[in-house]
Amino acid sequence: MTRPNAPFKKTFFPSAAMRIERRPDGCILVTPELPLANYLSNLPKVLEQRAARHPQKTYLAERRGGKNSPWTHASYDEINTRSQAFAAWLLARHIDKSRSVLILSGNSIAHAVIKYGAMAARIPACPVSVNYALMGGDYGRLKHVIQLVKPAVVFAEQTTLYKKALENVDFGDAAIITDNPSEITHTVGSGGLFATTDVLATAITEAVSKSIEAIEPDEPTLYMLTSGSTSLPKAVIQTQRMLASNLAQGQQVLGATAGWDDVMLDWLPWNHVSGAYTKMGTLTSGGTLYIDGGRPMPGAFDESLQNLKEIAPKFYVNVPFGYAMLADAIEKDDELRRRFFGNLRLALYGGAGLPQALYDRFQQLAVDTVSERIFFTTGYGATETSSGCMAIYFPTEEVGIGLPMPGLTLKLVPNADRYEVRLKGPMITPGYLGLSDEDNRKIFDDEGFYRTGDAAQLHDPNDLGKGLKFAGRLAEEFKLSSGTWVSAGRLRAQLIEALSPLVSDLLICGENRDRLAILAWPKAAIDAALEADIAARLRSFNAGRGASERITSFSILREPPSVDAHEVSDKGTINQRVALLRRAADVDRLYQQPELLNP
Repeated sequence: MTRPNAPFKKTFFPSAAMRIERRPDGCILVTPELPLANYLSNLPKVLEQRAARHPQKTYLAERRGGKNSPWTHASYDEINTRSQAFAAWLLARHIDKSRSVLILSGNSIAHAVIKYGAMAARIPACPVSVNYALMGGDYGRLKHVIQLVKPAVVFAEQTTLYKKALENVDFGDAAIITDNPSEITHTVGSGGLFATTDVLATAITEAVSKSIEAIEPDEPTLYMLTSGSTSLPKAVIQTQRMLASNLAQGQQVLGATAGWDDVMLDWLPWNHVSGAYTKMGTLTSGGTLYIDGGRPMPGAFDESLQNLKEIAPKFYVNVPFGYAMLADAIEKDDELRRRFFGNLRLALYGGAGLPQALYDRFQQLAVDTVSERIFFTTGYGATETSSGCMAIYFPTEEVGIGLPMPGLTLKLVPNADRYEVRLKGPMITPGYLGLSDEDNRKIFDDEGFYRTGDAAQLHDPNDLGKGLKFAGRLAEEFKLSSGTWVSAGRLRAQLIEALSPLVSDLLICGENRDRLAILAWPKAAIDAALEADIAARLRSFNAGRGASERITSFSILREPPSVDAHEVSDKGTINQRVALLRRAADVDRLYQQPELLNP
């Protein structure tokens, strides 16, 4: 496919000029010239102010009965009132600040109410992946989180959905709030059962306003769990200052183009920072967020497509696999294509690199529909940085992680042909819950920069203003049996690009082996032609590459990645190490065959 040549829809980005300090040791410090805009480090207060400014405006909307049900709307005033009622209920229980409110719920109006209410009562909230409660077994991850965050209250919104977990997991003395407590026949813990409607009917007292006014910017307000792809999840401490400064960054840089004060539609789960950011960013911008109950997964994407026909936002977020599914759908549906591109001004992708072929395909669809291209942005961030704190907000068609947004200083530390990424700013976590002060200090260097463990490269070594590209996680590096280092994260991104659109994702194999191989999930039906095409592309990819990058054999996986086995995160990305361990037999078979891709 030839790259489409048409103008971009107008964007409204601020200056991305940077102050650059190059040190004798090779380190580079990068700081935006634009200062960070003012922000209020008190989200319950922001919600209160929004409710006073436009009380009847819809803040959140959801479909409670699936894709064919009507939208249920909740205004800023309703969300504020309900969250303060929950805060009053919490304050009356005199809960110690060392405890937490565990949120066992998908994205919903009630989820937001509980989170903002916990913030108002100054009790940290911890949203948990619903998969922790739905998988069954020994509920190992859920039990680990309970032990870690010590909940005084557990909110499990849909009783029917979480009944087994509520009846079999020991939540200790935590009070359990759920829609229909009468469905629960017994509990292991001793905290009692409470109906959500009864709790949210609590009278709001003066203690609530006093609690909101007393919120300290740097006290813990959320415990956000890491993905736990290689071990049990850690609880990242997030503060009001972290959240507010990170939201101010995004609003300052992307908000005008994205129209966050208008209408948003998003599916990303709120137990991850990207989804939580959208919910809170809509709040600080005074917009309306429609909660998309769909997912970029077979059988679940139809709801997203229906919602896109109705909502047509200016800003759209998805993972690369989701964009591939969307491209398939809009090629077949003229009405969807016109609705989607008619309003769209900014598209963001995350979780993995966007293959060039998919980018070009998407842009061709945009040009064919509205005669303009759509500006694609992405960025960089982590649970430890609140959410994305770097972004592409300058003219470029390079896929990458952009540059720091205002308020953040980036430190690039030389590491072979790459740079280790280190960050400093008010949006950076003070550490992890349960770690000693000494261990938490180790996540920072001697200048106070957070060590991300990620690597990056400059698009142009002579012009840092062109931004950076992701070059893998340092922890994802491994050695072949020869001692050769392999940068698996970077290699995977290159291979997905080379094999697009034949494969949806792949696993890099070779740790402690004598050569590299891959296991791939196909995007099309498996047949001899597909295998021959993949083999030809891999031979082309291998040309001129050494042992650290040359793929010697491959196998196609017939079983899709499993959500229940934690191979797929809630964001739709693949947990490489978990998938490789689960598919160890496939890996062994791969190495029992001879090298198939000799030149």
